[in-house]
Amino acid sequence: MDSNSKIYVAGHNGLVGSAIVRKLKEQGYNNLLLIPRIECDLRDSEAVENLFSIHEPEYVILAAAKVGGILGNKNHKGQMIYDNLQIQNNIIDTAQSYDVKKLLFLGSSCIYPKYCDLPIKEDYLLCGALEPTNDAYAVAKIAGIKMCQSYHDQYGFNAISAMPCNLYGINDNFHPENSHVLPGLIRRFDEAKTQLLPTVTCWGDGSPLREFLFVDDLADACVYLMNNYDDPQEIVNVGTGEETSIRELAEMIAEVVGYQGHIMWDTSKPNGTMRKVMDVSRIKATGWNPKVSLREGIQKTYEWYKTQEKVRS
Repeated sequence: MDSNSKIYVAGHNGLVGSAIVRKLKEQGYNNLLLIPRIECDLRDSEAVENLFSIHEPEYVILAAAKVGGILGNKNHKGQMIYDNLQIQNNIIDTAQSYDVKKLLFLGSSCIYPKYCDLPIKEDYLLCGALEPTNDAYAVAKIAGIKMCQSYHDQYGFNAISAMPCNLYGINDNFHPENSHVLPGLIRRFDEAKTQLLPTVTCWGDGSPLREFLFVDDLADACVYLMNNYDDPQEIVNVGTGEETSIRELAEMIAEVVGYQGHIMWDTSKPNGTMRKVMDVSRIKATGWNPKVSLREGIQKTYEWYKTQEKVRS
């Protein structure tokens, strides 16, 4: 891609899409195609056809998706699989028919089996049963991967797929019930600090290990892969390859927020999966590495959260 290439970022207002837009602009790309949802329902094949017919993008980064937390994935499986299949089917098929030079499809680490060896290698795809609570979402993402690979086999379409680990950062969801663990803890510790609460209680014993990637690092990887990786048959994990315990995460967030109370652990509540870390040797072998440390990423995320709090007030 060069600075004048017309690049369509599908889902540009989301956590991932907005980070990709920031990264593209930072690197001098000045011909971005950003179509809001209200102007084009990506589940509508005719609407997507019109978008490509009118704007003729040269490159596509597919970050649009119907997403949700544990409850959303579990309680709205029909909507999850339908919306995601429609979105990716329409965009991938239309991009191929309009001779798009390259497409990047973004999946999720939930595509991998619930029980597999660690760290999780790309080769483990379809080698075991999925996590039941989000299997509908995972199946849709697996279908997207297979569609990219199949369109390359049949049509020679250059479509690559990247699988990020747990993401966090600017434009994250901080909802008290539906957020993921890191933004959820930021909100809880900030509210505890504001309300002068003596304790914050977290679920489990804090021992589970997780891998976290600052979303701007993912965006950097996406632009890098668009310019440096061309193997549709080999999906690519994107992460740090490093594990942090939930206890360490909570303590780090409390320190960044400035909360000086006591952290309690409710061991009557479940820990969840004890470990989940991906093998990122494939992307590192291409020359890419993450740049933002976990503490730095939490600091940037918290600063943005406080800025938005001022906007809301």
